[in-house]
Amino acid sequence: MSLPLDQATLVHTLRAAGCVFAEDEARLLGAATTDPAELGLLLDRRVSGVPLEHVLGWAEFCGLRVAVDPGVFVPRRRTEFLARQAATLARPGAVVVDLCCGCGAIGAAVLAAVPGIELHAADLEPAAVGCARRNLAGPGATVYEGDLDEPLPAGLRGRVDVLVANVPYVPSEAVATMPPEARDHEPRRALDGGADGLSMVRRLATVAPRWLGPTGQVLFEVARSQLPSARAALTGAGLVPAVRTCDEVGATVLVATRSR
Repeated sequence: MSLPLDQATLVHTLRAAGCVFAEDEARLLGAATTDPAELGLLLDRRVSGVPLEHVLGWAEFCGLRVAVDPGVFVPRRRTEFLARQAATLARPGAVVVDLCCGCGAIGAAVLAAVPGIELHAADLEPAAVGCARRNLAGPGATVYEGDLDEPLPAGLRGRVDVLVANVPYVPSEAVATMPPEARDHEPRRALDGGADGLSMVRRLATVAPRWLGPTGQVLFEVARSQLPSARAALTGAGLVPAVRTCDEVGATVLVATRSR
């Protein structure tokens, strides 16, 4: 950018580009660098439609700053409700599995809330796995690359206390109507849930029982309109579902246990 990049100029430029939270974004971009040339490059990327989190290299999630590289799914604020529900189910020493972990935001939030858990996370996207390994570095966490539960070690079977999964649930035809920040900059398979949005939910329901311990629980997020079909998938797999919602962020979470 050739204009002097004071705060007012940043806000004006971002607002003109359609950024709803222009003031907040200007503050974050201004704090990212003291180099005017670098700031101009960051602003150019944001104005071109690159997600703010990809521009900054991080996202805030449950009060944590998690690394998010270009091409990696950006964790949603709505999904903080799913992470907090998972944390309420975990106890120190619990075995927690985070599938479709993306950058590892949910696992990081649960680890921060419940120190002492044994965390295993997995994702299919190599770039996401790279981020997750940075965000979950340190003792107590292991990150795997592979499709859904396939890379998990066999020794976890029947031992998992909390299985949380941020599965994609957008119907295939609806992906094209998503904001361009998502559809143009995030992996399609991190968004696309198949014809009715529940393909991965059904897969999760099928595989969850093999991993859950006797009192283990599986939980994931869906759209409210998908509840009947998602519940049916869980009950068909021998699981008993319950619904938890948060109207403040518009989140709907299903939590399921083994049938007694």
